[in-house]
Amino acid sequence: MIRPMTLKITTIGEVLIDLTQTVVDSNSIVNFAANPGGAPANVAVAASRLGVPTAFIGCIGKDSFGEILKKTFLENNVDISGLQETDKASTTIAVVTVSPDGERSFSFLRKPGADLLLDENRAYESVRGTGMLHFGSVSLTEPSSRKTIINVVKKARGDGSIITYDPNYRATLWKGEEEAKKQMRKVLPLCDVVKISDEETELLTGKKTPQAAASALIKKGVSLVLVTLGKNGAYFKTKDCCGTVSGYSVKVADTNGAGDTFFGAFLSRLAIRGNLENLTEEELRNYVDFANKAASITTSRRGAIPAMPYLKELI
Repeated sequence: MIRPMTLKITTIGEVLIDLTQTVVDSNSIVNFAANPGGAPANVAVAASRLGVPTAFIGCIGKDSFGEILKKTFLENNVDISGLQETDKASTTIAVVTVSPDGERSFSFLRKPGADLLLDENRAYESVRGTGMLHFGSVSLTEPSSRKTIINVVKKARGDGSIITYDPNYRATLWKGEEEAKKQMRKVLPLCDVVKISDEETELLTGKKTPQAAASALIKKGVSLVLVTLGKNGAYFKTKDCCGTVSGYSVKVADTNGAGDTFFGAFLSRLAIRGNLENLTEEELRNYVDFANKAASITTSRRGAIPAMPYLKELI
């Protein structure tokens, strides 16, 4: 039997600077660190650090933050030949505040941000031929970027790419919850693999439990569903099997980037496998356990990309 070649993972969408809360000083002033971020960018770096070829397609401003992001990609061996630059907007910024228990809240400097100005034709030329294309929902919040992302995804799917989707909900970027539901659900028929958190099950499917939400997504044609359960691990489901894999206990420093690390780690194992055909329960349990372990390491450190583990930390 000939083993399939490792697939290249290409991610498309937002890359930005996370201004992440670090400490409150003696004068009660909140200090922030400028960390590279953006969910699709995070997934590309997470998978690259775990040994598979990755590429990122997005748009940055011609500014110092954009240069930081380019440097970050290059340092992490992510192909950025499809990274676009614009002088019509600044690199997008997300302000991330962290509660005492490590949970995050977001606000965005994006009116517009450079991430919304991706050129569709150039993006498709960059994605052509990739084995796996990953996207999220932040790029779906504005009509112009939504059209670009959906058209590129449709073309890649037609070319045979595996399409993966993480509808990470950021309430402040949407006009309202009903609009978010409509647009986040509209792309589901295009997707082969979907990851959601246990907080997003009802938003995306109308179902409250991970099991019911996953079943609803499978009925919509998704091949594989992953539901992250925080410290309790993750649930997986295909049309043939399902199960829950326990998480790892760690002292949480910052949950920023945990879900992206989980998905990047999982997709790295799927990319090495080379396809979605006849996935067994044992394989899925192993891949999810690997992803849980990677995510737990990220939560034990501060930042998103800076906190992501390397393969040597997981084997």
